[in-house]
Amino acid sequence: MPEVLLRHPRLAASGARLALSRLAPDTFQSEIRAMTADCERMGGINLAQGVCDTPVPSIVEAAAIEAIRSGQNTYTRCDGIDRLRQAIAQKQLRDYGLSYDPEREVMASLGATAGLHAAMMAVLNPGDEVILFEPFYGYHVNTLKTQGVTPILVALAEPDWQLDMDALRAAITSRTRAILVNTPANPSGKIFTLPEIQAVADLAIEHDLFVITDEIYEYFVYDDARHICPASLPGMRERTIVVSGFSKTFSITGWRVGYAVADARWMPAIAHFHDLTFVCSPAPFQHGVAAGLEQLPPGFYRQIAADHQAKRERLKGALENAGLEPSTPPGAYYILARAARLPGKAAVEKARRLMAATGIASVAGTAFFRPGRGENLLRFCFAKQDAELEEACARLRKL
Repeated sequence: MPEVLLRHPRLAASGARLALSRLAPDTFQSEIRAMTADCERMGGINLAQGVCDTPVPSIVEAAAIEAIRSGQNTYTRCDGIDRLRQAIAQKQLRDYGLSYDPEREVMASLGATAGLHAAMMAVLNPGDEVILFEPFYGYHVNTLKTQGVTPILVALAEPDWQLDMDALRAAITSRTRAILVNTPANPSGKIFTLPEIQAVADLAIEHDLFVITDEIYEYFVYDDARHICPASLPGMRERTIVVSGFSKTFSITGWRVGYAVADARWMPAIAHFHDLTFVCSPAPFQHGVAAGLEQLPPGFYRQIAADHQAKRERLKGALENAGLEPSTPPGAYYILARAARLPGKAAVEKARRLMAATGIASVAGTAFFRPGRGENLLRFCFAKQDAELEEACARLRKL
């Protein structure tokens, strides 16, 4: 089935005024969304989108329901309720030794995506350049583009996606304003090592750059790997804007509760743009997340990693049985697999042939690379309930 794309007409007539802005894209529907829609139509198993449909912790669920019943259903402050900001500050101190003032340096956002958008609005100007690493998450690239900022891609070295410091240094120009680091990363599962984070930090300090981090998969780490928050390195707190959230950790992707933490010099502007665009995160869901942060023990977060490592191994084994040559991601909850044995010249065609044959949706690797790269890769999500994941694995083994 060909990819379904939603396009708009570019009015070519001289002086035409009824036209979309120069920032509007030619294509509105990502390959991930297209695969999800097609999978739903055929009643397939969606391993394309990272919906994370595992159970919500009972503490989180009960607190949100109680908040609704007790009338916590109106606007909150644009940066969130005090209880949640306090809990986020405590979490950052507990996990990374980072002290943030919950009144002036913490913002609960409408998901991590909104926190990232507001942060970019606050510290980037049209015409700036931001360095990010390939394979990349499409929302990062497209958010930059919609703000008139140029994404500069630095390719990570296969097969382990190692950072090429010479390539990173060469990418810095007089227009560079920030480096965006996604760790653990979507789609590769890469976890930036301490030497790599230190190298990024050294360049940021040398060239006086912001570092914007997306750490949404911070608890999804495997094989004794360790997530390092770049803001925790010497000299980095003042220039690092940390963006993360609870969609993955608490399996609440539809609730839209994330956060940003940053030095007090940047946070008022970040909160301003969050208010203008999103107003606030849903009030009762903020209470649910706050309860989870306050009450769930450290073992909960270790169990997340253990559960998803087991899911990773099951899906990896099935992909190997299918001859698709999977990677072994140290973090996040996706597997990139080589799909040379599947029919089709392009990754999009391979993904759709696979879905037609098995009812399993994946994502073409080209969604995460510049044109001409990723054509032999597919991405599979393993953050699924066990029964559905087992069914997907059974279908793959028959391929």
